[in-house]
Amino acid sequence: MSAAAKYTLGRIGLFVVVLLALLPVGMNIFLKLMVALAFSAAASFFLLRGWRDEMAEEMAAAAERRRAEKERLRSALAGDDQPAPTDQPSTTDQPPSDRP
Repeated sequence: MSAAAKYTLGRIGLFVVVLLALLPVGMNIFLKLMVALAFSAAASFFLLRGWRDEMAEEMAAAAERRRAEKERLRSALAGDDQPAPTDQPSTTDQPPSDRP
């Protein structure tokens, strides 16, 4: 499971736990939702630090891969790199046809 999925499920889980803890309290449901959101956000800051750091590392690695691929494509379009050979024969390798 990816770090982003673990962190997201952890955040949702914390929200549900806090909301369930607030159910017996006599207050408006919207106030309960807001309090649960605030408390779960604060708790996730401390409790889910490892998953958050892991997710940040994954996102940074993905951004670096995208940046490198973008740079490779830009240099290929500019003519700095030779195109990679393909497995398909080019149209110039075929014998000429007998068309007039």
